[in-house]
Amino acid sequence: MSEDVLLIERPAPGLLIATLNRPKSLNALSVALRDALTRLFRGLERDGDVRVVILTGAGERAFSAGLDLPELSQDTSMLDFAKTDDPVSAMRDYSGVVIGAINGVAITGGFELALACDILIASETARFADTHSRVGLLPGWGLSQILPQVLPRTIGAFRAKQLSLTGDFIGADKAAAWGIVSAVLPAADLMTEARRIAEAILAADAATIRNLKMMIDHGLDSTLAEGTEFEKSHSNAWNVRVGAEAIAKATAAILQRGKS
Repeated sequence: MSEDVLLIERPAPGLLIATLNRPKSLNALSVALRDALTRLFRGLERDGDVRVVILTGAGERAFSAGLDLPELSQDTSMLDFAKTDDPVSAMRDYSGVVIGAINGVAITGGFELALACDILIASETARFADTHSRVGLLPGWGLSQILPQVLPRTIGAFRAKQLSLTGDFIGADKAAAWGIVSAVLPAADLMTEARRIAEAILAADAATIRNLKMMIDHGLDSTLAEGTEFEKSHSNAWNVRVGAEAIAKATAAILQRGKS
């Protein structure tokens, strides 16, 4: 990747680890880093070989501090979100699973990047904030819609507004209590847990995982009634392809896994 702003590892078949690699700048989202992320996820969707991506940041201080403000002060054209592709859109279009391993602060654009992941876990040092109001800018990657429309299903509309309108930080424990992250771990254990989750997903049927993710995401954009109807019609078409022998084999494997 350009200037190594994004480190790529492929530790196992179907798994890719992407590390935002600008630790001296708190992994701020420079043009080069945003382009690298966007190209990565667009390419992964075309290739189809990688089923799970773990996204994290280099260093101990930050996942990402958002847009690179020194760079932005020299060129504001990057704020024309209608004319440029962006990593958040690329991540949402990716049919694989993205696990966000949040190793430090996730601020504004970094918060948006985190919320574009399918699963979020955090180190004890993680902190989250939407500081658009403090900078005098408006979000362009969907944060104004995700916070009040998606997160309220877990954190509530009042908390969502509080996050955006105050620009205050919340720590990892509060983020877990509010349902933003599913687990808080010591920093030394963060990537181990991310790998464990990834391996569990990779052990499941690839096509079923893609369809389950698609159904869940469809439901987030629908009413409960619409989502339930979509699930019924989609599952009916899908489930008839699964034979009784395959179900019996899978059930036996599940029971054996439960004993271990």
